[in-house]
Amino acid sequence: MSGSDGGGLMSSAGLVRYFDAEDQNTVRIDPRTIVATGVMFGLLMLVLNAMIV
Repeated sequence: MSGSDGGGLMSSAGLVRYFDAEDQNTVRIDPRTIVATGVMFGLLMLVLNAMIV
């Protein structure tokens, strides 16, 4: 078991480096936009459900 315990830190370091790298070609969306879209979608579903019933 001791052989598998030592590699955890080394393997996670690569993931941290991967996710820290900023790519200039990515689409950047503000987190508030995602939350607002979810709220609006939920409200739309409530309104449509009220119209059907």
